[in-house]
Amino acid sequence: MRAHNPPCPTAQDPDREAAYSLAHRPEQGWSLLCKGVLLFEGTGELLPDGRIVAPRRPLTGARAAA
Repeated sequence: MRAHNPPCPTAQDPDREAAYSLAHRPEQGWSLLCKGVLLFEGTGELLPDGRIVAPRRPLTGARAAA
């Protein structure tokens, strides 16, 4: 993991997506964040301990009306 100041949020923090990006592959749709979080663009996250965080997509169109 990367040591810097101010420290990035941990993988368990709700704002973990604010962590520094160590690798960004937009053509593949993912970023590796400091603290070991793998962020998939629009499709959730994979935490260092193997847990999956489901996507948090906003409700739009017909889904919002239902």
